[in-house]
Amino acid sequence: MTGRPRRRGWTSPLRLRRPERWEDQRPTWREARPAVIAEALKRAAARPSGNWYVLGASREVRGGHPLGRTVAGTEVIAWRDAGGRLRAGPGVCPHLGAPLKDSPVRCGKVICHWHGLALDGGPFAGWEPFPAYDDGVLVWVRLDTVGGEEPLDRPVVPARPALTGAVAAVYTGIGVCEPEDVVANRLDPWHGAWFHPYSFVDLRVVRAPGAGAEAADDGFAVDVSFKVAGRAVVPVRAVFTAPEPRTVVMHITQGEGTGSVVETHATPLAPDASGAPRTAVVEAVVATSDRPGFALARASAPVLRPLMRAAAGRLWRDDLAYAERRRHLRSTGRFPS
Repeated sequence: MTGRPRRRGWTSPLRLRRPERWEDQRPTWREARPAVIAEALKRAAARPSGNWYVLGASREVRGGHPLGRTVAGTEVIAWRDAGGRLRAGPGVCPHLGAPLKDSPVRCGKVICHWHGLALDGGPFAGWEPFPAYDDGVLVWVRLDTVGGEEPLDRPVVPARPALTGAVAAVYTGIGVCEPEDVVANRLDPWHGAWFHPYSFVDLRVVRAPGAGAEAADDGFAVDVSFKVAGRAVVPVRAVFTAPEPRTVVMHITQGEGTGSVVETHATPLAPDASGAPRTAVVEAVVATSDRPGFALARASAPVLRPLMRAAAGRLWRDDLAYAERRRHLRSTGRFPS
């Protein structure tokens, strides 16, 4: 014997499963107890956010125009100054109220397209900046008058894999609902294989938090297989947690892509024309793998990101319908208790 360690052979992440009709899968409605979801939602709502709200992807804040968003009725813009630092503040020009989201950025300054008033990110003429934070994937803004909580110096950003060894993509969708409806959707993992049969099969919730759950065990652990093509699937274990009121995170803890995360952030917007609440779903997927071939995926990130956003968009087409239905039932007093 040479004493050298044996090199582990390559194994495929794919598994072949037996065909099963959608209607023959195991029902999950008995396990998906409304009280369990409601208690998890209540615990999430009680956690501090520090008044931080997700605006969008870091990649959106670049070039010659600011990123504009109306958060809970407050117009906000974000841009980068001449040194590349993130700046944010009210989206209303202090001169005559022009919408600054439509104004250009020149040499790190937002220049109002109505009369040329220039803002460099510091206080000026009654315009006061908002605290802003760029975590490398998402940009956040702190709105203390909106949130009403004790401010935090930085948002509650979930643990992620190192971005240098990952591929990240961000999807944004908008629904007629409130943030709690989006969070409730994510805190119901039992619907996955029934509502999204094109993406998930063989879903089983192996751990759900009980009443009065502590932070250490306040998560939903799920064994599920992601569909690839035909009978080919990738089985994983995922854990869903809610670190703050408007965020739910899915961590892959076992199987292919261990360490990858999917963060779902719910940002309240301005109401629609009828006065109904609207919410932006900003979902960040940060994928990683310890397989040597993942370096090729990182090199192909510009091609992969649109595909990752499209996959998230397909899921959220259905999940926003879930959230909107939940909001409608709540607003009409018909939500099951």
